[in-house]
Amino acid sequence: MARSIDYGNLMHRAMRGLIQSVLTDVSEHGLPGAHHFFITFDTNHPDVAIADWLRQRYPTEMTVVIQHWFENLVVTDEGFTVTLNFGNQPEPLVIPFDSVRTFVDPSVEFGLRFETHEDDEEAEDDEGDLEEDDGDDEPPRHDAQVVSLDKFRK
Repeated sequence: MARSIDYGNLMHRAMRGLIQSVLTDVSEHGLPGAHHFFITFDTNHPDVAIADWLRQRYPTEMTVVIQHWFENLVVTDEGFTVTLNFGNQPEPLVIPFDSVRTFVDPSVEFGLRFETHEDDEEAEDDEGDLEEDDGDDEPPRHDAQVVSLDKFRK
């Protein structure tokens, strides 16, 4: 049996480590300058913890913005927790790194997209673009440099 290097999984781990480092710095020092983040995650991931009303409103994925008002940002090796304000209602969220689908910092036009194998066919149709949802409370997405990693997996 031939041994091979799994570059796709190695890249996923490295990029999630980048997100962990950025969020750890923000938790310790706050957001520098105009930096802010749009983070889209899979609400069906077994380790995601969000309020029931949020899960009903966002049954498959949700995009949150870390910008003006957030608190209790705690970063671990597995993910992060943060309290965000939804219509003057603070809600704690637990978001594992494995549930993150996109991480975008539009202030510097930087973005990462983590695809699943189910997304492979869709990604070929819109590679390099972030899809916009029609959700009323979703923040607008900006063009960003997106790195697609799953196409390197076997």
